[in-house]
Amino acid sequence: MLIQIDFSSDEAIYQQLCNQIILGIATARYAEGEVLPSVRQLAEDIGINMHTVNKAYTVLKQEGYVKVDRRRGAFISVETDREAAIRQIGKELRILLAEARCRNLDREDLHAMVDLIYDEYEAAPGAQRTAGGEQAPE
Repeated sequence: MLIQIDFSSDEAIYQQLCNQIILGIATARYAEGEVLPSVRQLAEDIGINMHTVNKAYTVLKQEGYVKVDRRRGAFISVETDREAAIRQIGKELRILLAEARCRNLDREDLHAMVDLIYDEYEAAPGAQRTAGGEQAPE
């Protein structure tokens, strides 16, 4: 698992870890059902506290990106409740759009940014998805 943590960032390490895993899922670097390293192993690999990794896994579980099984450990399992996702992302997007508006970014700037980022995700190796959101057969 390739995780890059910026120790000089103001962003909390557990949040960076969450974001890296979510980005890995979006770009198909991490696949549905893929087992994540144990808390101890990932903490050792990155050089961070085990409690930090545990917090990240807990947040990812709460947000519906991973499941935890006593035998298998943590593994990628994205919850696909579309209505819940729309509500949650809409809530977060509302704040981001307010920030953009305060900084005088217009609709076209934001649409261009969204298109560019979405294109990057779709261009990632193995990231082709069907209209329903599931991984397309290769």
